[in-house]
Amino acid sequence: MEVILKKNVDKLGYKDEVVTVKNGYGRNFLIPQGYASLATESAKKAHTEVMRQKSHKESQIREAAEAVAAKLSGLTVKVPAKIGESGKIFGSINTVALVAALAVEGVEIDRKSVTIVNEPIKEVGTYEAIANLHKDVKQSFNFEVVGE
Repeated sequence: MEVILKKNVDKLGYKDEVVTVKNGYGRNFLIPQGYASLATESAKKAHTEVMRQKSHKESQIREAAEAVAAKLSGLTVKVPAKIGESGKIFGSINTVALVAALAVEGVEIDRKSVTIVNEPIKEVGTYEAIANLHKDVKQSFNFEVVGE
């Protein structure tokens, strides 16, 4: 069964892609949840016309994502955290705290597009994260957990 994705679906594809899925997955999950629509011949023709119109806008979005990736490439973000006497953090560092620290540095990213490589982070140190800024633009960057 071929479907046209209306939203990004993890491990399947990005918005506006035509993908082939098993019949039950498409009919019972993707279409009822609003993640996809059935890819009939007329829907495919309409989809190609819409994609042609979106191509210019897509290039601008990609350029913006590449600009953010350029900012992140040489950046080491300091994430403040409350620490105990032994150097361990109270709680852990998650993507919300990391995105807040990036906002202080002047980089605005959606928290869902950031993945911390070695979660959970419970100690002071330097770690790595990956920002999925666009379907073709991914940038890894370092961040340092420091005590407040």
